[in-house]
Amino acid sequence: MIIPYFWAEARLQHKSHGKQVTVRRWGWSDASQADAQALADKRAEEALQRILSGENLRRRETRDSYGTQEGVPIREEVVSRHGENVITRNSYGSLCLNAPRVLFADIDASWPHALKVRPLGCLFLVLAGLFIGFWQQSVVIGAIIAIGLPWLWSGINEVINRARRPKGEIVAKQQCLEAIRAFSASHPQWHLRVYETPAGYRLLAMHDVFVPTGESAREALAALNSDKRFATLCALQQCFRARVSPKYWRMRYKPRESLPKSKWPFPPEHLPRRQRWIEGYDRLARNYASCGFIERLGSSTTHSEAEEVRAVHDQLCQATSGLPLA
Repeated sequence: MIIPYFWAEARLQHKSHGKQVTVRRWGWSDASQADAQALADKRAEEALQRILSGENLRRRETRDSYGTQEGVPIREEVVSRHGENVITRNSYGSLCLNAPRVLFADIDASWPHALKVRPLGCLFLVLAGLFIGFWQQSVVIGAIIAIGLPWLWSGINEVINRARRPKGEIVAKQQCLEAIRAFSASHPQWHLRVYETPAGYRLLAMHDVFVPTGESAREALAALNSDKRFATLCALQQCFRARVSPKYWRMRYKPRESLPKSKWPFPPEHLPRRQRWIEGYDRLARNYASCGFIERLGSSTTHSEAEEVRAVHDQLCQATSGLPLA
């Protein structure tokens, strides 16, 4: 896992025979800004030479915070470090715990029976409206029906879903928890801590440490039906990740000034506004928990590294506070 403190970007241009090639590359370092710039310059020069030799490479690396580009680490503001574990602030302002070897698994308890407006159904309603309009020889009637029927059907679905959702989500969470307990029963050597989140559950493996790119971690995340994108990011980022402060919209945090959309490293002109947003967010976040501890499953074996991560995680999440989840 590499989550650097310093970041820099290099920009090189090459003009030849009336054509111009512009290349941008990121550099990073835990030591200094100068080292980050030196790496950026080196990577930009290497990329330019490869492009000039005929390789089809990106001219510019996208501003992706999550390290999904090959060779580029997670690019987020480093808030604190706890040994090898790093607390960062993500693009929408929440704190995240990044652990290189302690397994987290986020499992969404999605309600499977929600009514949805499907494209094929919408197409059928539109065609029905056009047919009626043709039959009545009225473009106005056809247009009203073609537009109104999908809109009406969408509204009816929303009303039905709103009425069914509370019970549906309770059932979905219960089924999800039963699946977690079934996994524990079939893996008695595992020590799992189970936390409730607003969307489902979070598991923390306490009995051992794991390699994020390893087969054991991959199989466990698949068996637990963890979010596929979460599992993919764990492998790409070479770490396990858990959000440890609330999502601002779940707290209904709506300050006058929104969080700037810029990504780390932030432009200097955005820093005051960002700091004001974070100060207001932190004041409100004290009243919410990111997850709530429910139970311990399996063995009592506890790895020392996992215990260190648990202590940081539970404190930042306010996991035993009984506060509302957000």
